[in-house]
Amino acid sequence: MSKLYYTVTLIDCYINLGIMENFRKESDLLGELNVPVNAYYGVQTQRAINNFKISGQLLSSYPQFIRGLAFVKKAAAKTNYELGLLDENMYFNIAEVCNEIINGELHEQFPVDMIQGGAGTSINMNANEVIANRVLEKLGKNKGQYEFCSPNDHINLSQSTNDAYPTAIKMGLLQMNIILVEKLEKIVEAFREKGKEFQDVIKMGRTQLQDAVPMTLGREFEAFAATLEEDISKLNNNASLFVEVNMGATAIGTGLNAPVGYAALCAKNLAQITGFPVVSAPDLVEATPDTGSYVIYSSSMKRLAVKLSKICNDLRLLSSGPRAGLSEINLPPMQPGSSIMPGKVNPVIPEVVNQVCFKVFGNDLTVTFAAEAGQLQLNVMEPVLSHAIMENIHFLCNALDTLRERCVVGITANREVCLNMVKHSIGIVTALNPYIGYKHSTQIAKEALETGKSVYNLVLEKGILSQEKLDEILDPRNMLKPHNK
Repeated sequence: MSKLYYTVTLIDCYINLGIMENFRKESDLLGELNVPVNAYYGVQTQRAINNFKISGQLLSSYPQFIRGLAFVKKAAAKTNYELGLLDENMYFNIAEVCNEIINGELHEQFPVDMIQGGAGTSINMNANEVIANRVLEKLGKNKGQYEFCSPNDHINLSQSTNDAYPTAIKMGLLQMNIILVEKLEKIVEAFREKGKEFQDVIKMGRTQLQDAVPMTLGREFEAFAATLEEDISKLNNNASLFVEVNMGATAIGTGLNAPVGYAALCAKNLAQITGFPVVSAPDLVEATPDTGSYVIYSSSMKRLAVKLSKICNDLRLLSSGPRAGLSEINLPPMQPGSSIMPGKVNPVIPEVVNQVCFKVFGNDLTVTFAAEAGQLQLNVMEPVLSHAIMENIHFLCNALDTLRERCVVGITANREVCLNMVKHSIGIVTALNPYIGYKHSTQIAKEALETGKSVYNLVLEKGILSQEKLDEILDPRNMLKPHNK
């Protein structure tokens, strides 16, 4: 054999030896597998990393979900300790590690793709392994010495993925809903402030994109605030369904391998740890495959997205122009709008929020299909379902902040444009209906359109009303609210 062959072989050996020094071996049902030596996760997490290269969005991208897992594992350990299944030292070590995770530590140790097969087993085992290996470290043991602290026998004691995983999802969503509602409250206030700023800007209201009757720009923006404000209570009410959990159900709801009293006590402990009013589901067999709370919460986000997208449509229309559109308002210029048309500035912030809303619509449909796909005593589609909801919350939070900070707070009104449109609109003839009747009002409107004359001048020419009365009726300020004839 050539000298070159021996040299290459020797180099390969050194490389392989170096690689092996960076890994430890762990084993499971399927055999041995190399795990990074410094990783707190273990063999089952490593298999999930290898198997599920799907979305690129990892569990570590959703810190509230990771905290939800830690809440669940801490509550389970406390319950097992109180029922005599864990000794004091083991319980306190598990609780300390869970507190570390709750406080934001070790989140990089959750590298599993959010979309996966196995009904969430990989995510549950990711949490079990990270907590177990950190406990081993605190005990002065090596990672992987599971005879001293086992992911399954200690961290997952009295649990199954089928109760721990959906409960962790719910604890994560309760946290995320708080953040979403805070973002929504801020943009409601921003629209309300604009409503006050524009309260004296008279403009033409429109229906079906045609002139209707006068209003103020302030009322238009106040309406934006009011319609979004409605969704705060909807989100909170629907999120409140997440407080009902199935801990203690274990595999299918019968509670196999969980001690008597575990379900109620674990829910009580979880409530104390999280601050949420967590309760045990009255029927654990029903609760284990049930995904109804996810469906209704997702629908409330879709409702919010529908309203938000409609508002963005309105902002784009109202700012259209600047010379050949409505141009009633000005959006803050964010960036040049064209690579070929000099001076063009596009409404890029409402546009991007529109697109976020479309994504929310699609994810809601994903939730619908995933919820419907449940079979018998379990719904194995919860990974994609939970990912769709969490992604929607993440997108909406960013979109609400972006729309508020980069658009709404900087909107200005073109007051003269708004007023001139009212003065020259045929729509003000509607105000004459109570005084001259619908038939005469229609004739005036038709003639105004055909001749280009104003409604005001035609009424005077025909002697239908005196100038004093006409001025009173057609004063735009008198058309902004109900009044007696």
